Amino acid sequence: MVTGPRRTALTAAGALLLVALGAGASLWLVPSAAQGGTDSTTTTLADSSTTTTTTTTTVTLTAAGDMMLGYQGSLPSNPASLLNPVRAILRAPIQFANLEGTLSNGGPSKCGANSTACYAFRAPPSEAQVYADAGFTVLNSANNHSHDFGQEGVNSTSAALRQAGIAQTGLPGQIAVVSENGVRVAFVGFAPYSNTNDFLNLPAAAALLRRAHHLADLVVVYMHVGAEGASATHVTRQTETFYGENRGNPYFFAHFVVDRGANLVLASGPHVLRGMEWYHHTLIDYSLGDFVNYRNFDTFGTLGLTGVLRVTLNSDGTFGSGSFTSLTLNASGTAYPDARDQSAHLVDTLSRQDFGASAAIIRGDGSIAPEN
Repeated sequence: MVTGPRRTALTAAGALLLVALGAGASLWLVPSAAQGGTDSTTTTLADSSTTTTTTTTTVTLTAAGDMMLGYQGSLPSNPASLLNPVRAILRAPIQFANLEGTLSNGGPSKCGANSTACYAFRAPPSEAQVYADAGFTVLNSANNHSHDFGQEGVNSTSAALRQAGIAQTGLPGQIAVVSENGVRVAFVGFAPYSNTNDFLNLPAAAALLRRAHHLADLVVVYMHVGAEGASATHVTRQTETFYGENRGNPYFFAHFVVDRGANLVLASGPHVLRGMEWYHHTLIDYSLGDFVNYRNFDTFGTLGLTGVLRVTLNSDGTFGSGSFTSLTLNASGTAYPDARDQSAHLVDTLSRQDFGASAAIIRGDGSIAPEN
């Protein structure tokens, strides 16, 4: 939910198998090249397994927050270098993050020619391969910058991700399904906009979750939701607004999707970290904050604290284990490991303050304590 670069105001080949899903939707199995255009009802399946025969029945993933490797007019000379300090921390069979902006060379900007309070972000489509080389398998486009350059930008982004072998979620009707150890995991991204999977439309959200359960063994929900800025670290349990825009009630929606079978809930968008809680034995992370970027986000104080969440789920949907690794962002937006563990301490404190007995506790070694 970037509202502007350096936002100081925030402080106050492969075989293709088609399986009919109904309503014109299809399951694309093991795509190896761009298919052209955008099919927002298409589910992309990529298999991260290194073998087709295994008895392992767990799935491990890592998740990070809002990510953008620069934008037109402010691009790094070597975008891959921004991810180098955190590659080992991110490494997992399934890697997820929120993609802010578009991967496009064209399209009409949503901002007027003389606009001074509108921000539209695009980076070269080649950056999709940078994300893939860093191990990302699923990226989310349910956010307020996925349509910055109109449908042309949306189509270009989807094509670039597809060609790089990255599954995409978040566009209307779109579910990403990836597989580890023979266990299919569906990712469903939501944001408060009709041109994404809209979490303000509860009947449609519920229907999408039902479809996800038909497609996969496990369902991970991501939500780009909530107010923004240094003062937005707490989960208020109320509808949150920003610049007069309805940004939803993260607490209500997280519980809503868990009640409908979500096995893990992730979030970002407030540009700061928030706490974690247990609800019906399911882990909810209310904001992973900002992640690796290039001169896009403010990085002072709590805005510069971030981290990587690692979760192992059992194939029956139960929580296996988890950990949180603290990172800090430097002035240019590169993340580095934080020996002081500030992010983990902040998340643990916020969890206890906001959720009391249901708080997900981060131990001193970074592991997440099982639910009491």
